[in-house]
Amino acid sequence: MYKYRDIFYKQYFSSQAGKADPSAFAKIFKEQKWCFAKEIIPLFPKNKNVEILDIGSGIGSLIMAAKENGYNNIIGIDISAEQVMIANKLGVGEVTEGNLNDLINKSEKKFDLITGMDIIEHFSKDELVELIIKLKKLLSENGMVIFRTPNTDAHLGTVFANGDFTHECLLNKSSALQLMKSCGYKNIEVLPSNISMKNSFKEVLRAILWFFVKLFLKVSLFSTARTWHQVVFTPNLIIKANK
Repeated sequence: MYKYRDIFYKQYFSSQAGKADPSAFAKIFKEQKWCFAKEIIPLFPKNKNVEILDIGSGIGSLIMAAKENGYNNIIGIDISAEQVMIANKLGVGEVTEGNLNDLINKSEKKFDLITGMDIIEHFSKDELVELIIKLKKLLSENGMVIFRTPNTDAHLGTVFANGDFTHECLLNKSSALQLMKSCGYKNIEVLPSNISMKNSFKEVLRAILWFFVKLFLKVSLFSTARTWHQVVFTPNLIIKANK
């Protein structure tokens, strides 16, 4: 492990995820849960009895969103003791503190779905390739992985990609496809993430503005003799693939 990780991950929530107001984790939890329910849960298998592992669970917002949508066979793991403590206080007892490598090496259980929200960017290239390959050992036959990660092709993408000192490996659609294919996965999809807003008026305004921003970005690519068909424009991208 890099030395800086010992410092940053001990208090990751208060230093990064909750840096605006460490006492506001309940609000952050609610917002994350809403977002995951819109963009991630619809990608889950229709069978709600599937066995799910969530890596880098943070404060447990994805797990809670999954449970509220009928997926109860789910466990989570996170290296940050602070985030695990917060998740447990928020009623997500499924999140436990642990090292992912230990789980991969010791677990005999197979999972139908492995999720990782805002986690794979924290690994170096060598670590990430090793992780993606190792996760296949935990997947059942034709099991699925779903990852969300910052998208370096996004307009003002560095706001998110470089907004966390602990980010190591950043992807766009092309490199994400290359990563998953090289690691032996199939049925690979790289999808745009959700960028909607709860407030209906703001959402209408946002959608109109996004139409013109996206049009401008497509015209910009066209002007450089490039195509936008292999480009995702949203701040995050979602990777979905099967074993």
